[in-house]
Amino acid sequence: MSSRDVLVDTFGRVQEVVHQVADGLTPAELNRRIDGQANSIAWLVWHLTRIQDDHLADAAGTEQVWTAASWMRRFALPFDATATGYGHAPEDVAAVRVESVDLLTGYHDAVHDQTVAYVGGLTDADLARVVDESWTPPVTLGVRLVSVISDDLQHAGQAALVRGLLLGQRAESG
Repeated sequence: MSSRDVLVDTFGRVQEVVHQVADGLTPAELNRRIDGQANSIAWLVWHLTRIQDDHLADAAGTEQVWTAASWMRRFALPFDATATGYGHAPEDVAAVRVESVDLLTGYHDAVHDQTVAYVGGLTDADLARVVDESWTPPVTLGVRLVSVISDDLQHAGQAALVRGLLLGQRAESG
């Protein structure tokens, strides 16, 4: 198995978790925050997808799916086109509201497709390319991809926890 095969498989696992988390939830559940400081499933999935979109587009030298395929317009969030959720305050998190599972997973799937198309064409030598010199040591493409995957999986796991809490509450009230 090559490095690119491992990366493609790992991004596929992120996509699977995103779909498992969102499946069957209502817009109210996607947007619900378990307290005033917590992240909603909508924000967590939007954020992990925005980071993936932002970082992979930068590495590939392409436009982000967010703007290129009009996802920014479809989400209609009150943020600049460059917003990824990094550094969001609780009121910013509250502003991320989605109208359906399909909107959230549709954007994720579009980013996933672009990610796999890019990552699937990489060689091991490509992974050593420096993509960010603002860190010491400079960040290589391989390190950047692992960082994105780590962030994605952490936020997907958080979303899965929130889903479990919401479904427990749904069962108690049902």
